[in-house]
Amino acid sequence: MADTPSGEVGTTARRIAIEALERIEKDGAYANLLLPTLLEESGLDTRDRGFVTELVYGATRMKRALDYLVDRFVDRDDVDSRVRAALRVGAYQIEFMRVPAHAAVDSTVAATPKRGRGFVNAVLRKVAKAGESETQWPTPGIELSYPDWILKRLEADLGDRSVGVLQAMNTAATTHTRDDGYRQDLASQEVSQLVEASGLIFDLCAAPGGKATYIAGDGAGEGAANEPVVIGSDLHEHRAGLIRQAAQDTGTAVHAVVADATNPPYRASSADAVLIDAPCSGLGSLRRRADARWRITQSNVDELSGLQFDLVKSAVGLVKPGGQIVFSVCTLTKSESTDVDERIATELPQLEPQQLSGPWEPWGRGGRLLPDTFAGDGMAAFSYRLRA
Repeated sequence: MADTPSGEVGTTARRIAIEALERIEKDGAYANLLLPTLLEESGLDTRDRGFVTELVYGATRMKRALDYLVDRFVDRDDVDSRVRAALRVGAYQIEFMRVPAHAAVDSTVAATPKRGRGFVNAVLRKVAKAGESETQWPTPGIELSYPDWILKRLEADLGDRSVGVLQAMNTAATTHTRDDGYRQDLASQEVSQLVEASGLIFDLCAAPGGKATYIAGDGAGEGAANEPVVIGSDLHEHRAGLIRQAAQDTGTAVHAVVADATNPPYRASSADAVLIDAPCSGLGSLRRRADARWRITQSNVDELSGLQFDLVKSAVGLVKPGGQIVFSVCTLTKSESTDVDERIATELPQLEPQQLSGPWEPWGRGGRLLPDTFAGDGMAAFSYRLRA
């Protein structure tokens, strides 16, 4: 049973959560950008901010399941966005947080605009009554709260692991803070560790700068001969600004450049290593990106593999003979990982794959991290050596 704020504070916490959910749904706001601002303005303490965060991220993840729980008792089509958000907040507390029904219903109703309070009260009490027995979910997609196409895609690509992976991404993400104070998912840190941190290193898709600063910091202090020179680039100035800010915050020497990674403005055969953390669907990071499962489309996945290959191809012209190229994607699909590597094997035979070890489980010629066994994002990575 959740430890929840009560009284006026509990009403305030739920009101903030309802506002956030409405803006995510109606205005297309991103939870990770919107919520910190709302919490900063709230006056709530750390514990109560955590409660709001769980409500917003949890209710966003489980939106499809919550709508099923609620809509059994909704007999009209004109439910406005704020009332719908209140129903999801209340149902999430009842079904997934196991908040006592009286506290979940009463405080959520108090946080609802007056025009909708009677309706929200009636529906949530029915949800609570139905929740006294085990919920019978009509489909796996509704129970797991994912679009059906994601279930089908991951069943095809992950087989028996798919349900466990999807269940893991319905749990709250753990915040990981590096020694230098930078917050970065463990899977991204594992990718950074694959890059040999010495000499000249290009990070071609570097924003917001976590991997570039990790690499720069990892090689610091090894001596002038080996200390890395890291250049992080991204396509737009505001994203290059994120890299500069990350370097400033971590005290690392990363040079930020605005550049097109498919045609980077660097001298040929100059780099000791190139990292391509390529644009992808992000299906491996749904634990952290609560709203992404409702924004990503199947066409997004299918459109990206060509760009991913082009990025690796551009890196071939930058790296020295014997140098390293690391290609990574925070996704779970074959089309964005092993299928791209199969094309690399055919069209870029000068790239010799390197075996990955440690937490990486074998995935084609590279490795993968899956959220059902790894405490971070789902990730695929491939390390290559350019044959001399």
